Amino acid sequence: MVAENKVLEIKEAFEKAQKTHNNKAKLISALKQRYIKLEDKTIFHEEFVYYLKFPMIVYKREPAVESVIDFAAKFATSFEEPVENEEATEEDEEEEEDPFLNYLFHFLLKSHNANSHAVRFRVCQLINKLLGSMSENAQIDDDLFDQIHEAMLVRVKDKFPNVRIQAVLAMARLQDPQDGDCPTVNAYLLLLENDSNPEVRRAVLSCIAPSAKTLPKILGRTRDVKENVRKLAYQVLAEKVPLRALSIAQRVQLLQQGLNDRSGAVKEVVQKKLLQAWLRLLEGNVLDLLHRLDVENCPEVAMAALNATFALSPLNELAQNCSNIDNRKLIPLDNLSCENSLYWRALCEYVKSKGDEGEEVLEQILPEAAIYAEYLYGYLKSIPVMTEEQKADFAQVENVMTKEFISQQLILLVGCLDTAEEGGRKRVLAVLQEMLVLPNTPASLVSLLIEKLVTVLRDDDKRIQMVAEIISEVREPIVSVTDPIDENVSRKRQIKLAEVKVKLIETKQMLEDCIAVQDFGQASELKDKITEFESLKNQLMKEAEEPEMKEVRMEKNDPDTLLKCLTMCSELLKQMSTDKGIGPTMNGIMESLILPGIANAHPSVRNMAVECLGLCTLQNKELAKRHLVLLLQIAQLDDTKIRISALKAVLDQLLLNGMEVIKSKSQNLQSDSDTGRGESDTQQDGQEAKEPEEEENTVNNILSLLLGFLDSEIPELRTETVEGLAKLMFSGRLVSAKLLSRLILLWYNPVTEDDTRLRHCLGVFFPLFAYASRSNQECFEESFLPTMHTLFNAPGSSPLAEVDVANVAELFMDLTRPSGLINQSKKTDDYKELTVHDSLAIRICNEILNDPAAPDVRIYARCLSTLELATGESVCNKDLLMLLDEVCTEVKDKVCLRALEKLISQLKGESKDNGTKDVNTTINQGPAENGEENVENDDDQLKSTKKRTKRGQKSASTATRTTRSRTTRRKTVEVSDESDGEEIIEAVPETVTRSTRRAKAAAMEKTKMNLTDLISREADQSS
Repeated sequence: MVAENKVLEIKEAFEKAQKTHNNKAKLISALKQRYIKLEDKTIFHEEFVYYLKFPMIVYKREPAVESVIDFAAKFATSFEEPVENEEATEEDEEEEEDPFLNYLFHFLLKSHNANSHAVRFRVCQLINKLLGSMSENAQIDDDLFDQIHEAMLVRVKDKFPNVRIQAVLAMARLQDPQDGDCPTVNAYLLLLENDSNPEVRRAVLSCIAPSAKTLPKILGRTRDVKENVRKLAYQVLAEKVPLRALSIAQRVQLLQQGLNDRSGAVKEVVQKKLLQAWLRLLEGNVLDLLHRLDVENCPEVAMAALNATFALSPLNELAQNCSNIDNRKLIPLDNLSCENSLYWRALCEYVKSKGDEGEEVLEQILPEAAIYAEYLYGYLKSIPVMTEEQKADFAQVENVMTKEFISQQLILLVGCLDTAEEGGRKRVLAVLQEMLVLPNTPASLVSLLIEKLVTVLRDDDKRIQMVAEIISEVREPIVSVTDPIDENVSRKRQIKLAEVKVKLIETKQMLEDCIAVQDFGQASELKDKITEFESLKNQLMKEAEEPEMKEVRMEKNDPDTLLKCLTMCSELLKQMSTDKGIGPTMNGIMESLILPGIANAHPSVRNMAVECLGLCTLQNKELAKRHLVLLLQIAQLDDTKIRISALKAVLDQLLLNGMEVIKSKSQNLQSDSDTGRGESDTQQDGQEAKEPEEEENTVNNILSLLLGFLDSEIPELRTETVEGLAKLMFSGRLVSAKLLSRLILLWYNPVTEDDTRLRHCLGVFFPLFAYASRSNQECFEESFLPTMHTLFNAPGSSPLAEVDVANVAELFMDLTRPSGLINQSKKTDDYKELTVHDSLAIRICNEILNDPAAPDVRIYARCLSTLELATGESVCNKDLLMLLDEVCTEVKDKVCLRALEKLISQLKGESKDNGTKDVNTTINQGPAENGEENVENDDDQLKSTKKRTKRGQKSASTATRTTRSRTTRRKTVEVSDESDGEEIIEAVPETVTRSTRRAKAAAMEKTKMNLTDLISREADQSS
């Protein structure tokens, strides 16, 4: 009877534990008292485990099962007594361990290798909860520790993600961060980098202890492909990693990536958790935080961090916290530093961006325009001019660089000034103009000064006039020169000087005679004459020694001066409206400064001159026609940087004016040649007939030149060409299937694997271009077969031999999907009847019939099975079915035949074994999606296509094929747990209508699992 009552007590406890509203503490206390009273506890152990097996075979996260598992874990750890000091701990080591906990652990360890993934999942979950429920200073036997450790190291390699998650959580208390060879840490690092499931990576991030070994891997997860993983990585860094443990480069990289992340949730974590955690460590001192960042080399990152910090505080509070400014609303010149000048600028720009709300606050932290202009002038004049000896001293160079950085921030602050008042605006313009004219103004400040000068002036004519005056002052300054002396004038001066000397001698002789005869009156007059002659003599001698000086303008052609003038001209052209055109003043600057600068020996001068010429050609189409050949020559022959500038100028012309620039150029050349030769009317008619051919040849020659840059060994030149061609195609200036094929091959080419900018540009361009219009998809259709032929025929020594052809074909099928078009509603009836996939299917069938025995047929057959083809009876379907029947008779490969027969049955609308299908539906078997949901919007299409680059390499991974389910959809069920928040993927029927809340509650009540029936049924069978 005692045993029967005990069994009933355990069974009753398990039944009550299923219900979440019951008080588990009372259940645990009652069952614990029953256990303590028993003398033979072995039967209790066995019976407890017997009832524990029932919830352990359930994989689904049912509330009742979770409640029982939680109850079992808390009961098993309830026998642990709290330890108050270390002496008690040492005494407890000698005592016997808890028998019930040890028995439960050994049972779980024996079961961790079970065939059922549900049992393995529950075993790891129970071990996790048992270890988590134990106190911080709890101790277990060394042998048991090793057994648990070994078992969990096996389970972290389980094929089911949920099992791996629980194993990861269970090992959290088994790791030793101080041990460099800790198996748990090594297993965590392996999972963190290689596990394909994002929830496993999240579990590792939540458990792994930061150390010198693990910190780089945690930082690497901030660049994870999944938003939730990146978000948790930043949370871990904010909570567990102090600021001083990170290097300056790591801090800057974290802020740069986090504040520019595409996910708003990640940005919010960086803004509200990571930055705030760093500020708490620095006691809220923002300037101290800036000091720990590289503000001089990465001011953009510091600005983004400051803006994120400002967004969390009201404007009035920000103005009150700005304690660096004095009563004049200025920072004293002696107190200026890189950090407080950047903070001042960031605060003023942030307040100004708030519009009317920030006007009053801006007046509190920034003075009037005239006062600030004097302040700026005083600091800019304090920048010293370094000699060659001083340039060798690193300390002095660093000091000048610091002053230049502070000057940049002060100049940028000009944009926040209120220049509506005439007096203040004139003073600001005067200061900017004077600083540009000064010869000792650093070159790094010229572009900023001219940019602010042009911004303050709103009228283009005034801008051009003032900049032209400044360029004239800089290039032709007024200097004092010696006036060459004429020989006749010099001879006359010498004769006059000799006469004065003779008269002086005679007068002195006469003075002596008068003194001798004591004629003192005459002597006095002679003395005055002697004084006059002496002064005249000195004056003539001084004129002979000091040549006459006069002020003249002297032209300077040194590289620094030319670069300064060209920089000002470039900034002016960037701000000018394209409708303004090239006036007489700008034409004079171009003839006297820009064109001679292209022939300059100094590379930096040539580069700036090419940039200016390119900007000028955007202002005037005739000028563009005249200098297009020159820019093309520079793009082929000069230094790399100058070639890139010339290439940009050419591409900008084509983007703005289209191919008309090239055609007009050829027409002008032809008309000139006709006039010079004086041909007859008959010959001129023949030349006019040849003009279209010559225009086409000219266009083809220039396109061939641009295509040649795609094979350039210079990555920067190749990337600029790709970006320019993509812009031309996207804007409709250029349409070429051959070019599109080249771009796709370049995207997949392993040679461009390290060129992140090129890969990113093409990854964005392809889906945007393809889904923009039907004609763009037809362009992809035309480039499909040439691209496949190039890959199939690539020699083994070519990098293209490493490309996964199946993945390239998959990309084409995805980009030509009719369902991906953005403006599908605007399609005509003809387009609705015949889609790009329909015509592509016919092309592929004809290609298969050309060589049915080729090994490439399998890829083509796979492409056919992934096309979106409309079912039902239509002319296109009839033709396609006839072709498919012919292909089936010619092809002998069984894999291809199965795919083709399946496609034929789908086109005919036949029923399947596993269900029926509507005739009017569309065959929508998209490319492999790696278990992800179908792309539903443009952003998802973009992200999906961008992922194909790395999957296209054979060495990295092989393309997988999945069939999109029509009867089920994948649903993510999130279950909250005290130890983890994992996701369990399950297939559920796709619902058409949304149920009401009452219907949902009733359905949930019906689906709740109750272990009582299962236990009772098992008990009846055993009895």
